[in-house]
Amino acid sequence: MTKDLIDILQLSRDDIDALIAKAGDIIDHPDAYAHKCDGKKLATLFYEPSTRTRLSFESAMYELGGNVIGFSSATDSSVSKGESVADTARTVECFADIIAMRHPKEGAPYVAAGKVDIPVVNAGDGGHNHPTQTLTDLLTISREKGRLSDMVIGCCGDLKFGRTVHSLLEAMSRYENVRFVLISPEELKIPEHVRTEVLEKGNIAFEETDSLENAMPKLDVLYMTRVQRERFFNEADYLRLKDTYILTPDKLEHAKEDLSILHPLPRVNEISVEIDKDPRACYFRQVLYGKYIRMALILSLLGVD
Repeated sequence: MTKDLIDILQLSRDDIDALIAKAGDIIDHPDAYAHKCDGKKLATLFYEPSTRTRLSFESAMYELGGNVIGFSSATDSSVSKGESVADTARTVECFADIIAMRHPKEGAPYVAAGKVDIPVVNAGDGGHNHPTQTLTDLLTISREKGRLSDMVIGCCGDLKFGRTVHSLLEAMSRYENVRFVLISPEELKIPEHVRTEVLEKGNIAFEETDSLENAMPKLDVLYMTRVQRERFFNEADYLRLKDTYILTPDKLEHAKEDLSILHPLPRVNEISVEIDKDPRACYFRQVLYGKYIRMALILSLLGVD
């Protein structure tokens, strides 16, 4: 393992498999981990709104016996006075053993990691990367499907700005016989650099389509995403594209019986609430898996056996 986790590509396949195995052991034996981080402190530095990621990190640390400090909004800290990311990180290093940082600017966690000696975890930086969400997705797929290879994964919605999709493509490219179906309108297609540097460079099989219905019968996993208002510069474009794909029960008519439906959340209206009672809906179990994989990651980065 590296000192920090800024990008999912820092982790080898062996690293990922070890974290998934550790998370599985935590799920099976929670009492054995209840005091592993006694006396340790996690600092959550969230410059951008978050519900699941921040609470997941915090609950992970609490369940390991540790404590949490930090802020959930830049306006609640000296950032509002103009303090730099580097200075904030060096200050927090005096009080904490590990940092989880979310920031709207790409590369901010990388800057922080270069200034401190304690581990820094990227909890999302702009539209760039979200490695712990990717680990959550991998653990979810592994637990739901029993494997991370030999499957067809459909990614649907905002593939242009969706950092969770970009990271998932990078991570799943490590596993054998994984094929992607990329479902989006023309305006939200996967960025060219992801297509060339991840898919084509890695010789990963993929196809692009604008039809969710046509793709559905071949999918083992469907990864839905919302169209992100905060990533658009033009409100009119957002309003035009936000309802392009809405998953409803009728669209599952030709889906596989063992399809797994994932979503990084928050959901707006791209998945009908009627889907929630379908056993193929995994997205709230996915939230819970996020806590376990972050517990495993904290232990690994802190070097706790």
